Amino acid sequence: MSRKGYKIGWQMVHRFVVSQGSSSRACLEDLKRFFGVGRVYANPRHDNHREHMAQFVVNRRVDLVETIVPFCEKHPLRSAKRMDFEKFARCVSLAEEGAHLVREGLVEILEIAETMNHRKSRRELVRILRGHTPEVQDTGS
Repeated sequence: MSRKGYKIGWQMVHRFVVSQGSSSRACLEDLKRFFGVGRVYANPRHDNHREHMAQFVVNRRVDLVETIVPFCEKHPLRSAKRMDFEKFARCVSLAEEGAHLVREGLVEILEIAETMNHRKSRRELVRILRGHTPEVQDTGS
């Protein structure tokens, strides 16, 4: 069954996120002012941590393509997140080219995304994708 409004049953969402403890929210507001894009959100925690979180979030593709990605390419991150950002920038570029609108492109983006951040297993990501596109088969091991 296809979701109405989505060409292949899925909608790709891209988000550039910087998280800090809520006591550092001013830093995130500074990022928002510096870049002139994005929003700052409260992100309350419901676990045993003492401090809530805040996030600077940019999800409009035009803001990512024209502002965030070029800045980070000119000034590469100097942390473990550098490789994840490069993969993220590749996914944004693929979406800008329209790759996410066809199954093969979406799978390519998914294969890149599976290696980022929390590194979800390929089986889990394909299982999720297969729920909306049952004809997509897992070709990996």
